[in-house]
Amino acid sequence: VGDMVNDKQKSYAYGIQSFLSNTGAIVAAILPFLFAFWGLANTAPKGVVPQTVVVAFYVGAALLVVTSALTVFKVKEYDPETYARYHGIDPQANHEKVSWVQLLKEAPKAFWTVSLVQFFCWFAFQYMWTYSAGAIAENVWHTTDASSLGYQEAGNWYGVLAAVQSIAAVVCSYVLAKVPNQYHKQAYSLCLALGAAGFFSVFAVTNQYVLVLSYILVGIAWAGILTYPLTIVTNALSGKHMGTYLGLFNGSICLPQIVASLLSFALFPMLGGHQANMFLVAGAMLLAGALSVFLIKETHRA
Repeated sequence: VGDMVNDKQKSYAYGIQSFLSNTGAIVAAILPFLFAFWGLANTAPKGVVPQTVVVAFYVGAALLVVTSALTVFKVKEYDPETYARYHGIDPQANHEKVSWVQLLKEAPKAFWTVSLVQFFCWFAFQYMWTYSAGAIAENVWHTTDASSLGYQEAGNWYGVLAAVQSIAAVVCSYVLAKVPNQYHKQAYSLCLALGAAGFFSVFAVTNQYVLVLSYILVGIAWAGILTYPLTIVTNALSGKHMGTYLGLFNGSICLPQIVASLLSFALFPMLGGHQANMFLVAGAMLLAGALSVFLIKETHRA
């Protein structure tokens, strides 16, 4: 998208990308629930993965291979000369040998401020993915035994909630794609703040159906996370070394999850060993992300 779409279209294009990825997430999330409904075993001995999960992974792997192949063989990229003309850069610019350290030194300010927002966001979502099933099992099904039927039912319900989150993200992505460039930051911050409210509510809610509202709010934040960071960063880049910069920018996705995972060894026992309590941390981090959005100064380079 960053290579082939102009600044005015990027928000819309990343909105479409968000729509497609979340549509896939809807299918993925409900598969274990459907497989259980169709009669596959939803429980298994301790240390063994239930068949509902195993088969869902096989289906996911097959879809990943097929859709990746379609992308590789069907997407026509610009040749270097056309790319250079499109971005208004010297055709030899991307052949320069520049270290990634030097590129980071020369990165636009938006690269770093968006990375800060990303840190808070991906930290928060790492805890959601890690602790949702356990928090729901504890708060709604009143069990912490991972081999129990109640825990598996909680896990399947989380699958449904993940689908709800993705549906909300699909709808929200469509709306965000229509937001004018001058209102990106306000929309981005609002999305994250609503997601923070969703995380805080997961800590407190004990009714499985009320959790639907919680994950709708989380889905709104997810749409913002998938739509705005790449739009803002690619708009700030000149097109020179675009691929390398986006590769480096992916560090703002990976590093927060590593930090969150390592810190959980200390935070989890400090918070009483209750998985629901980790949503308080996640909510606080996402709220910090919503506030840090206003540190971003959007730029558009030729």
